[in-house]
Amino acid sequence: MADDSQQARAERFRALHQGPRAFVIPNPWDAGSARILASLGFEALATTSAGAAHAAGKPDGAAGRDETLAAARLIVEATPLPVAADLENGFGHAPEDAAETIRLAQAAGLVGGSIEDATGDPSSPIYEFGQAVERVAAAVEAAGACPTPFVLTARAENFLHGRPDLDDTIRRLQAFEAAGAEVLYAPGLPGLDAVRQVCSAVSRPVNVLAGAAFTVEQLSQAGARRISLGSALSRAALGALVRAAREILEDGAFTFAAEALPYAEANRMMAAFAKA
Repeated sequence: MADDSQQARAERFRALHQGPRAFVIPNPWDAGSARILASLGFEALATTSAGAAHAAGKPDGAAGRDETLAAARLIVEATPLPVAADLENGFGHAPEDAAETIRLAQAAGLVGGSIEDATGDPSSPIYEFGQAVERVAAAVEAAGACPTPFVLTARAENFLHGRPDLDDTIRRLQAFEAAGAEVLYAPGLPGLDAVRQVCSAVSRPVNVLAGAAFTVEQLSQAGARRISLGSALSRAALGALVRAAREILEDGAFTFAAEALPYAEANRMMAAFAKA
């Protein structure tokens, strides 16, 4: 059996980024979804800020640092897999906030996490370049001081916030790389050509957000080394719930049950990683 220590998980996680093609890191939103994904054969997991917030009955961005890390800890404890976290903007604007979030994330059992350059303020959604780089540099320093390895991902959020500026996105990612980020990520890139341009502009592994128009092979060939799903899986589950509820309310029917995960299989997956 593979070593389940945080050190071993961290080493396995770092090694995954060095493979010849991209690996998919799915995003569970609670312990149960983490166990399902682990039982299906994924090699690592990443939290989703939107999925966890929705599971708590809140909109994305409404959960604070303590609640986010408490939810992440439950996912860490659910399986032996390495777990990275969506740490939003580090839950504060100052570089020191990002650094403290990294320290607390590692203490929660996480082996990686992302810091983004989005402010959370719709009137000024992206941090000024210099501040963005300072925040990543502080997070990198904190990650390097952790007692076990911590893979720091730096995110350039332009395309998610109405700023489809590829040149500025690449400039930011290059600066984040120079500041020491191990993985680079620009969610929402519009197509494979943009993915190729980003991947060829940096030398560190690039995470790409999966989209319906892409395949794992296409993203691998474009240069991606990690593919995450964001809130897609949690929203797919919510979509199934809404469709089932509407069928009951509008049609008085229950045909949705034919596609439900069988009771015995659900129980098996939940028990798969239970500690004796």
